[in-house]
Amino acid sequence: MASSGEDTFSDGDAPPVSTTMTSGAHLLGFSDEILLHILSHVPSTDLVLSVRRTCRKLAALCLDKSLTHTVLLQKDYEVNEDKVKQLVKDIGREIQQLNLAGCYWLPGSTIEHVARCRSLVKVNLSGCHLTSLRLSKMLSALQRLRSLAIDVSPGFDASQLSGECKATLSRVRELKQTLYTPSYGVVPCCTSLEKLLLYFEILDRTREGAILSGQLMVGQSNVPHYQNLRVFYARLAPGYINQEVVRLYLAVLSDRTPENLHAFLISVPGSFAESGATKNLLDSMARNVKLDALQLPKAWLNGSSLLQHMKFNNPFYFSFSRCTLSGGHLIQRVINGGKDLRSLASLNLSGCVHCLSPDALLRKAEDDIDSSILEVLVASCCNLQHLNLSAAHHHSSEGPGRHLCQLLARLRHLRSLSLPVCSVADSAPRADRAPAQPAMHAVPRGFGKKVRVGVQLCPSPFSGHAGPQPSSVFWSLLKNVPFLERLELIGSSFSSAMPRNEPAIRNSLPPCSRAQSVGDSEVAAIGQLAFLRHLTLAQLPSILTGSGLVSIGLQCQQLQSLSLANLGMMGKVVYMSALSDMLKHCKRLKDLSFQAERPALNVVIFPLLHEGLTDVIRDVPMVHLDEITLFKSRVAEEPPNLWW
Repeated sequence: MASSGEDTFSDGDAPPVSTTMTSGAHLLGFSDEILLHILSHVPSTDLVLSVRRTCRKLAALCLDKSLTHTVLLQKDYEVNEDKVKQLVKDIGREIQQLNLAGCYWLPGSTIEHVARCRSLVKVNLSGCHLTSLRLSKMLSALQRLRSLAIDVSPGFDASQLSGECKATLSRVRELKQTLYTPSYGVVPCCTSLEKLLLYFEILDRTREGAILSGQLMVGQSNVPHYQNLRVFYARLAPGYINQEVVRLYLAVLSDRTPENLHAFLISVPGSFAESGATKNLLDSMARNVKLDALQLPKAWLNGSSLLQHMKFNNPFYFSFSRCTLSGGHLIQRVINGGKDLRSLASLNLSGCVHCLSPDALLRKAEDDIDSSILEVLVASCCNLQHLNLSAAHHHSSEGPGRHLCQLLARLRHLRSLSLPVCSVADSAPRADRAPAQPAMHAVPRGFGKKVRVGVQLCPSPFSGHAGPQPSSVFWSLLKNVPFLERLELIGSSFSSAMPRNEPAIRNSLPPCSRAQSVGDSEVAAIGQLAFLRHLTLAQLPSILTGSGLVSIGLQCQQLQSLSLANLGMMGKVVYMSALSDMLKHCKRLKDLSFQAERPALNVVIFPLLHEGLTDVIRDVPMVHLDEITLFKSRVAEEPPNLWW
């Protein structure tokens, strides 16, 4: 037997027993190309520290440059400092891209091992413990680095960065910086920046209760260099301090707008008033640059003629979330009267309640949409991959081919879609649709009678009225977009108790009346999406048994994240048996978010854990609270491929 660290088999031609297949063939019988493709799905630590030691052939393949070029360790909870140290020792010279994002449990000393990867071109250390001195030591050794992602925490001191570190930063072209304290971070040292991503997570007060101020940055001698900038992205968490700090970053841009700027994106929760500097910046952008991606605070766009003067080249991303943008302005100012926008890949109209109506002033929220506006949008932006129409009432009028779902079905390239629940309802009750099944399959509505977990309360997802209805417009839509990977059905009146990066809203509104006709049958239609990876269902009041969930679990085998909130009648949770059956089939599920009352959580989560489904339910955040409040529409939230 070979010693530890050597090949397990002395004869490289003899495959291990574990690789032998029942048909008589074995894994090593495949060609190198096929084996490399298989090994590309194995985590890097397992590949180098385990699989490589099985036999000589796999040892050689595991060190192939196509597998060691990029190492992804983000949120790999089995990774520890010893594994990182051994990984760097074995393949450190080959690694060119390293992602340690979210590995908060790793000690700060782990960063010292990263410095041994001298060929690194791109490294992501967001969420890792990092001091100014450790950052300086690491970057001093990484002379080839061109892309960097770090956190700037309280105590960061740019004066501690060495000359070698600053020389490395001067060559960095892409920087993602998350700020937890008022600071420019390493931005002033990055004189060659082409892409700058800023995430502002600064609290208004310190742990001691002292109020923070952006004026702390005024004394810093260096300011950012933006002359080569092509992409500027800033996302702010709630709080006045974040707005104060981002203004200091924007002040430099207003003095001299980069000539090559083609993406300008600012995501702000709530209101963010314009200042003199921001007005000068926008005027300069309208005169001097042509953009491909645009996102601005709603206060900068509402009532403004900015879009009329802004120039666009080949736009691929627009976000007008929460803006009072009418359908007329959308067609005239953005689409330019039906101009060909085949380059547009992502469009966020979340919360734009008037975007499908010709006039915002004369329309009520419950009025029908103008299908001609949507028809122009679909025809002009025929290559859309990401579309968000959530947080608004989009009701379709009667008439053949005029329903929102029928028009969206023409967008065959869609990969992610977010819709309000009421928008997928049929325009009027159909005579060919059978009425809802009576109380035979429903849970009795007695005085507080408990739901018995494990007792089958729902019919088969493939039979009866719970199955997909081929005559449903929603069923037809999903049939025409088979490659959809993310789907969100969110009630137009739904608001999470504490959504991320949005002001907290506690006043819950009743669901839209048209949403009452969207129930188990429509949910079952989602089972057509064989490539679905992320699903969000929120505020569907007509869910009775949840039988459609079982259909999704059986057919959507790629599902990785599932978010459910406020399904069924208020105060009633009657679909737990179906949910339990669904989760048993979700073998690839990684994230489960559930918003309901605490008793409901106890009913569904704890029995599932008892039945040994801990591999399925691996991440249920804040399970001990009354509500799980992580619900937010993520379709078209950011431009595609913004970072890693």
